[in-house]
Amino acid sequence: MSRIEDAEKDYLSGMKYKDIAEKYGVSLNTVKSWKSRNGWQRDATKKKGAHKKEKRVHTKKSKVAQARSPDVIDELVENDELKDRQKAFCLYYLQRYNATWAYQKAYGVGYNTASVEGHKTLRNPKIKKQLTELKKQQSAELYATANDIMLGYLKQAHSDVTDALEFKTVKRLSWNKIPDDTGPYEDANGHYRLDPKIDPETGEQAFYYENLVLLKDSSKIDTSNIKSIRIDKGEAVVEMYDKQKAMKELLERLPEPDNSIVDDDGFIKAIEQAIPSVWANAEVEGMEDENNGEDKHAN
Repeated sequence: MSRIEDAEKDYLSGMKYKDIAEKYGVSLNTVKSWKSRNGWQRDATKKKGAHKKEKRVHTKKSKVAQARSPDVIDELVENDELKDRQKAFCLYYLQRYNATWAYQKAYGVGYNTASVEGHKTLRNPKIKKQLTELKKQQSAELYATANDIMLGYLKQAHSDVTDALEFKTVKRLSWNKIPDDTGPYEDANGHYRLDPKIDPETGEQAFYYENLVLLKDSSKIDTSNIKSIRIDKGEAVVEMYDKQKAMKELLERLPEPDNSIVDDDGFIKAIEQAIPSVWANAEVEGMEDENNGEDKHAN
Protein backbone atom coordinates (compact mmCIF):
# COMPACT_ATOMS: atom_id res chain seq x y z
CA MET A 1 0.00 0.00 0.00
CA SER A 2 1.40 3.42 -1.00
CA ARG A 3 1.78 6.25 1.47
CA ILE A 4 -0.91 8.19 -0.41
CA GLU A 5 -3.35 5.36 0.31
CA ASP A 6 -2.18 5.30 3.93
CA ALA A 7 -2.64 9.06 4.10
CA GLU A 8 -6.15 8.70 2.69
CA LYS A 9 -7.04 6.25 5.45
CA ASP A 10 -5.75 8.71 8.03
CA TYR A 11 -7.77 11.51 6.41
CA LEU A 12 -10.95 9.44 6.34
CA SER A 13 -10.46 8.55 9.99
CA GLY A 14 -10.46 12.26 10.86
CA MET A 15 -6.79 13.18 10.96
CA LYS A 16 -6.05 16.82 10.13
CA TYR A 17 -4.05 18.02 7.15
CA LYS A 18 -1.14 19.24 9.24
CA ASP A 19 -0.94 15.99 11.21
CA ILE A 20 -0.93 13.95 7.99
CA ALA A 21 1.78 16.22 6.57
CA GLU A 22 3.96 15.73 9.65
CA LYS A 23 3.40 11.96 9.68
CA TYR A 24 4.51 11.48 6.08
CA GLY A 25 7.09 14.26 5.94
CA VAL A 26 5.40 16.32 3.25
CA SER A 27 4.03 19.84 3.00
CA LEU A 28 0.46 20.83 3.84
CA ASN A 29 -0.18 21.69 0.18
CA THR A 30 0.99 18.23 -0.88
CA VAL A 31 -1.62 16.63 1.36
CA LYS A 32 -4.30 18.92 -0.08
CA SER A 33 -3.13 18.02 -3.57
CA TRP A 34 -3.44 14.29 -2.76
CA LYS A 35 -6.96 14.87 -1.51
CA SER A 36 -8.00 16.87 -4.58
CA ARG A 37 -6.45 14.50 -7.15
CA ASN A 38 -7.73 11.31 -5.55
CA GLY A 39 -11.15 12.56 -4.52
CA TRP A 40 -10.87 11.91 -0.82
CA GLN A 41 -14.26 12.44 0.82
CA ARG A 42 -14.93 12.04 4.51
CA ASP A 43 -18.16 10.44 5.61
CA ALA A 44 -20.22 13.12 7.38
CA THR A 45 -21.29 10.77 10.19
CA LYS A 46 -17.76 9.59 10.93
CA LYS A 47 -16.50 13.13 10.81
CA LYS A 48 -18.88 14.27 13.50
CA GLY A 49 -17.92 11.36 15.70
CA ALA A 50 -14.21 11.96 15.30
CA HIS A 51 -14.27 15.69 15.97
CA LYS A 52 -16.88 16.74 18.48
CA LYS A 53 -15.64 20.32 18.56
CA GLU A 54 -16.34 20.68 14.84
CA LYS A 55 -20.04 19.99 15.21
CA ARG A 56 -21.06 23.65 15.22
CA VAL A 57 -18.94 24.36 12.17
CA HIS A 58 -20.70 21.64 10.19
CA THR A 59 -24.05 23.08 11.23
CA LYS A 60 -22.96 26.41 9.79
CA LYS A 61 -21.88 24.65 6.64
CA SER A 62 -25.38 23.41 6.00
CA LYS A 63 -27.05 26.74 6.78
CA VAL A 64 -24.48 29.25 5.62
CA ALA A 65 -22.34 27.84 2.86
CA GLN A 66 -24.17 25.22 0.91
CA ALA A 67 -22.66 26.65 -2.26
CA ARG A 68 -19.10 26.68 -0.91
CA SER A 69 -16.46 24.29 -2.15
CA PRO A 70 -15.97 21.20 0.11
CA ASP A 71 -12.24 21.97 0.30
CA VAL A 72 -12.99 25.49 1.52
CA ILE A 73 -15.10 24.02 4.31
CA ASP A 74 -12.34 21.55 5.21
CA GLU A 75 -9.83 24.37 5.25
CA LEU A 76 -11.93 26.21 7.84
CA VAL A 77 -12.57 23.08 9.89
CA GLU A 78 -8.83 22.47 10.12
CA ASN A 79 -8.23 25.97 11.50
CA ASP A 80 -8.05 25.84 15.30
CA GLU A 81 -7.12 29.52 15.58
CA LEU A 82 -10.52 30.91 14.60
CA LYS A 83 -13.78 30.82 16.51
CA ASP A 84 -16.95 29.56 14.89
CA ARG A 85 -18.33 33.05 14.20
CA GLN A 86 -15.03 34.08 12.66
CA LYS A 87 -15.19 31.04 10.38
CA ALA A 88 -18.76 31.95 9.46
CA PHE A 89 -17.58 35.49 8.67
CA CYS A 90 -14.99 34.06 6.27
CA LEU A 91 -17.62 31.98 4.50
CA TYR A 92 -20.01 34.90 4.14
CA TYR A 93 -17.23 37.20 2.99
CA LEU A 94 -16.31 34.80 0.19
CA GLN A 95 -19.89 34.97 -1.07
CA ARG A 96 -20.01 38.73 -1.69
CA TYR A 97 -16.64 40.16 -0.62
CA ASN A 98 -18.62 42.58 1.53
CA ALA A 99 -17.25 42.85 5.07
CA THR A 100 -20.29 44.68 6.47
CA TRP A 101 -22.77 42.13 5.12
CA ALA A 102 -20.58 39.21 6.21
CA TYR A 103 -20.32 40.56 9.76
CA GLN A 104 -24.08 41.13 9.95
CA LYS A 105 -24.78 37.57 8.85
CA ALA A 106 -22.16 35.98 11.11
CA TYR A 107 -22.85 38.00 14.27
CA GLY A 108 -26.47 39.07 13.84
CA VAL A 109 -25.82 42.77 14.52
CA GLY A 110 -27.11 45.97 12.95
CA TYR A 111 -25.65 47.80 9.97
CA ASN A 112 -23.84 50.54 11.91
CA THR A 113 -22.02 48.07 14.14
CA ALA A 114 -21.24 45.74 11.25
CA SER A 115 -19.85 48.55 9.08
CA VAL A 116 -17.22 49.25 11.75
CA GLU A 117 -16.53 45.76 13.08
CA GLY A 118 -16.56 44.13 9.66
CA HIS A 119 -13.56 46.11 8.46
CA LYS A 120 -11.82 45.58 11.80
CA THR A 121 -12.33 41.86 11.37
CA LEU A 122 -10.78 41.98 7.90
CA ARG A 123 -7.65 43.51 9.44
CA ASN A 124 -7.35 40.69 11.97
CA PRO A 125 -4.10 38.90 10.98
CA LYS A 126 -5.59 35.44 11.53
CA ILE A 127 -8.69 36.28 9.48
CA LYS A 128 -6.55 37.88 6.80
CA LYS A 129 -4.33 34.80 6.59
CA GLN A 130 -7.31 32.45 6.45
CA LEU A 131 -9.07 34.42 3.71
CA THR A 132 -5.86 34.42 1.66
CA GLU A 133 -5.67 30.63 1.93
CA LEU A 134 -9.34 30.21 1.06
CA LYS A 135 -9.02 32.42 -2.01
CA LYS A 136 -6.04 30.35 -3.15
CA GLN A 137 -8.06 27.19 -2.58
CA GLN A 138 -10.95 28.54 -4.62
CA SER A 139 -8.61 29.58 -7.40
CA ALA A 140 -6.90 26.18 -7.44
CA GLU A 141 -10.24 24.42 -7.74
CA LEU A 142 -11.49 26.88 -10.38
CA TYR A 143 -14.44 27.58 -8.14
CA ALA A 144 -15.62 30.34 -10.47
CA THR A 145 -14.19 29.28 -13.81
CA ALA A 146 -13.97 31.10 -17.10
CA ASN A 147 -16.16 28.36 -18.53
CA ASP A 148 -18.93 29.24 -16.06
CA ILE A 149 -18.83 32.82 -17.30
CA MET A 150 -18.83 31.68 -20.92
CA LEU A 151 -21.85 29.46 -20.30
CA GLY A 152 -23.63 32.41 -18.68
CA TYR A 153 -23.00 34.58 -21.74
CA LEU A 154 -24.13 31.71 -23.98
CA LYS A 155 -27.44 31.46 -22.11
CA GLN A 156 -27.94 35.22 -22.38
CA ALA A 157 -27.18 35.17 -26.11
CA HIS A 158 -29.85 32.52 -26.68
CA SER A 159 -32.41 34.03 -24.31
CA ASP A 160 -35.62 35.60 -25.56
CA VAL A 161 -38.27 37.76 -23.96
CA THR A 162 -40.78 34.96 -24.62
CA ASP A 163 -38.88 32.94 -22.03
CA ALA A 164 -40.55 35.15 -19.43
CA LEU A 165 -43.61 36.53 -21.23
CA GLU A 166 -46.53 34.95 -23.02
CA PHE A 167 -48.14 36.71 -25.98
CA LYS A 168 -51.64 35.77 -27.06
CA THR A 169 -54.72 37.15 -28.77
CA VAL A 170 -58.06 36.72 -27.03
CA LYS A 171 -61.45 36.91 -28.73
CA ARG A 172 -63.85 39.11 -26.74
CA LEU A 173 -67.61 39.41 -27.19
CA SER A 174 -69.01 42.96 -27.29
CA TRP A 175 -71.71 44.08 -24.86
CA ASN A 176 -73.86 47.16 -24.38
CA LYS A 177 -74.05 48.54 -20.85
CA ILE A 178 -77.73 49.30 -20.06
CA PRO A 179 -78.79 51.12 -16.84
CA ASP A 180 -81.22 48.84 -14.99
CA ASP A 181 -82.27 49.09 -11.33
CA THR A 182 -82.71 45.31 -11.27
CA GLY A 183 -79.54 44.58 -13.21
CA PRO A 184 -77.02 42.05 -11.81
CA TYR A 185 -74.05 44.42 -12.13
CA GLU A 186 -73.28 47.60 -10.22
CA ASP A 187 -70.84 50.48 -10.49
CA ALA A 188 -70.62 54.06 -9.18
CA ASN A 189 -73.66 55.03 -11.26
CA GLY A 190 -75.87 52.25 -9.96
CA HIS A 191 -77.14 48.89 -11.26
CA TYR A 192 -76.90 47.87 -14.89
CA ARG A 193 -77.17 44.88 -17.19
CA LEU A 194 -75.19 43.79 -20.24
CA ASP A 195 -77.01 43.20 -23.50
CA PRO A 196 -75.29 41.64 -26.50
CA LYS A 197 -74.05 44.19 -29.02
CA ILE A 198 -75.33 43.07 -32.41
CA ASP A 199 -73.25 43.42 -35.56
CA PRO A 200 -75.62 45.01 -38.14
CA GLU A 201 -73.88 43.22 -41.01
CA THR A 202 -74.14 39.70 -39.62
CA GLY A 203 -77.04 40.02 -37.22
CA GLU A 204 -74.91 38.18 -34.63
CA GLN A 205 -73.18 39.36 -31.49
CA ALA A 206 -70.19 41.52 -32.32
CA PHE A 207 -66.72 40.68 -31.13
CA TYR A 208 -63.20 42.07 -31.13
CA TYR A 209 -59.67 40.81 -30.47
CA GLU A 210 -57.44 41.88 -27.61
CA ASN A 211 -53.68 41.35 -27.52
CA LEU A 212 -52.42 40.27 -24.10
CA VAL A 213 -48.92 40.10 -22.64
CA LEU A 214 -48.74 37.86 -19.58
CA LEU A 215 -45.95 37.00 -17.15
CA LYS A 216 -45.16 33.30 -17.01
CA ASP A 217 -45.07 31.44 -13.70
CA SER A 218 -41.63 31.94 -12.12
CA SER A 219 -41.45 28.24 -11.25
CA LYS A 220 -41.58 27.38 -14.96
CA ILE A 221 -38.90 29.69 -16.34
CA ASP A 222 -35.15 30.20 -16.06
CA THR A 223 -34.91 33.50 -14.21
CA SER A 224 -31.11 33.68 -14.56
CA ASN A 225 -31.56 35.36 -17.96
CA ILE A 226 -33.83 38.06 -16.54
CA LYS A 227 -32.12 41.25 -15.39
CA SER A 228 -35.15 42.72 -13.62
CA ILE A 229 -38.92 42.57 -13.31
CA ARG A 230 -40.95 45.48 -11.98
CA ILE A 231 -44.51 46.78 -12.02
CA ASP A 232 -44.85 50.18 -13.70
CA LYS A 233 -48.30 51.81 -13.67
CA GLY A 234 -49.95 48.46 -13.16
CA GLU A 235 -48.07 46.79 -16.02
CA ALA A 236 -45.27 44.25 -15.70
CA VAL A 237 -41.96 45.41 -17.18
CA VAL A 238 -39.37 42.70 -17.90
CA GLU A 239 -35.76 43.61 -18.66
CA MET A 240 -33.57 40.88 -20.13
CA TYR A 241 -29.78 40.93 -20.16
CA ASP A 242 -28.28 42.54 -23.26
CA LYS A 243 -28.02 39.81 -25.92
CA GLN A 244 -25.78 41.93 -28.13
CA LYS A 245 -23.33 42.45 -25.29
CA ALA A 246 -23.33 38.72 -24.53
CA MET A 247 -22.69 37.90 -28.19
CA LYS A 248 -19.86 40.42 -28.31
CA GLU A 249 -18.24 38.87 -25.23
CA LEU A 250 -18.55 35.40 -26.76
CA LEU A 251 -17.07 36.50 -30.08
CA GLU A 252 -14.09 38.02 -28.28
CA ARG A 253 -13.43 34.79 -26.38
CA LEU A 254 -14.34 32.06 -28.88
CA PRO A 255 -12.05 30.88 -31.71
CA GLU A 256 -12.54 32.47 -35.12
CA PRO A 257 -15.19 30.59 -37.14
CA ASP A 258 -14.34 28.93 -40.46
CA ASN A 259 -16.34 31.15 -42.80
CA SER A 260 -15.35 29.11 -45.85
CA ILE A 261 -17.91 26.42 -45.10
CA VAL A 262 -20.89 28.76 -44.96
CA ASP A 263 -21.97 30.87 -47.92
CA ASP A 264 -23.85 34.14 -47.56
CA ASP A 265 -27.23 32.69 -48.54
CA GLY A 266 -26.89 29.83 -46.07
CA PHE A 267 -25.85 32.20 -43.31
CA ILE A 268 -28.79 34.52 -43.93
CA LYS A 269 -31.16 31.57 -44.09
CA ALA A 270 -29.85 30.28 -40.77
CA ILE A 271 -30.44 33.68 -39.17
CA GLU A 272 -33.97 33.88 -40.56
CA GLN A 273 -34.80 30.44 -39.20
CA ALA A 274 -33.42 31.40 -35.80
CA ILE A 275 -35.61 34.49 -35.40
CA PRO A 276 -38.81 33.57 -33.52
CA SER A 277 -42.12 35.17 -34.40
CA VAL A 278 -43.43 36.27 -31.04
CA TRP A 279 -46.95 36.59 -32.36
CA ALA A 280 -46.89 33.24 -34.18
CA ASN A 281 -48.96 31.66 -31.47
CA ALA A 282 -51.53 34.42 -31.60
CA GLU A 283 -53.48 32.73 -34.38
CA VAL A 284 -56.59 30.60 -34.03
CA GLU A 285 -54.95 28.20 -31.56
CA GLY A 286 -54.17 30.98 -29.10
CA MET A 287 -57.52 32.69 -29.22
CA GLU A 288 -59.98 32.39 -26.37
CA ASP A 289 -63.60 33.42 -26.56
CA GLU A 290 -66.08 34.34 -23.88
CA ASN A 291 -67.05 30.73 -23.36
CA ASN A 292 -63.47 29.89 -22.37
CA GLY A 293 -63.57 31.84 -19.14
CA GLU A 294 -63.05 35.45 -20.16
CA ASP A 295 -64.89 38.05 -18.06
CA LYS A 296 -67.72 39.97 -19.68
CA HIS A 297 -67.41 43.69 -20.14
CA ALA A 298 -69.00 46.36 -22.26
CA ASN A 299 -67.21 47.63 -25.33
